[in-house]
Amino acid sequence: MAGHRDRNPFDEEEEINPFSNPSQYSHSRLPALPPEPVSYNYDRNPAVDITLEKATNLKQKERELEAKEAELRRREEEVKRKEEALARAGVFLDVKNWPPFFPIIHHDIANEIPDYLHRMQYVAFSTFLGLILCLFWNVIAVSTASIKGEGARIWFLAVIYFILGVPGAYILWYRPLYRACRKDNAFKFGWFFIFYMIHICFCIYALVAPPIIYQGLSFPGILSAFYVMSRNAFVGIFYFVGFGLFCAETLLSIWVIQKVYRYFRGTGKAAEAKRNAARSGTAMAAIS
Repeated sequence: MAGHRDRNPFDEEEEINPFSNPSQYSHSRLPALPPEPVSYNYDRNPAVDITLEKATNLKQKERELEAKEAELRRREEEVKRKEEALARAGVFLDVKNWPPFFPIIHHDIANEIPDYLHRMQYVAFSTFLGLILCLFWNVIAVSTASIKGEGARIWFLAVIYFILGVPGAYILWYRPLYRACRKDNAFKFGWFFIFYMIHICFCIYALVAPPIIYQGLSFPGILSAFYVMSRNAFVGIFYFVGFGLFCAETLLSIWVIQKVYRYFRGTGKAAEAKRNAARSGTAMAAIS
């Protein structure tokens, strides 16, 4: 028949009896599975391996950190209360805080000087910074004159003015004014008036530069500027710039000493009190 297929006599396929000895076929391709551990967890979420001792240690460290933070806050509040008590008693801690990048002096007008003296104190501080600028420019101007053949002696004098003038101004008149305004100290005001007058006289002398010492070339005054201009125009420009700086410094210094004198004699404080009263009256009228 067409559907009948004869067995191939050359086929050597061996018939396997499934009921024969199974040990003869132990060479199966699949390896035997390892035995399962007794404590194997069939759950999808494995248990977290954190012992009770570790959890207790973590909680203890948290409590210690919280206790330290509370102690730090308590100390900060205590220090703040002491500073406020000292300020009310008129005792101030002069902590160096200016300039911010390299603190060398204590300066805090906004928090230590009364509001009605802020403008005067800020302008006085501007005159101190202006003096630093004037003396620094004086070194530059005199250096150019020295290089152009005016000698090294005037340069040494300019450097001495700068080295002695900057700390001298701070110690002799700016710091006394700052403390006088902070504590309303009459003795400090008197000290300020004496040395600030010397400061103004020094500025007037510098902007004139009379030919007394080395033709006055150690200062960029008006006389020395004309003298240098006739010899070298480039150096003369530096001297005229210095003359302008000393003029501005002198005018600002005169304004400051007038304001401080008016406040010291009481007229400035009285005028400020009247302005404050007027402002408060206007505010009350607007509210009502």
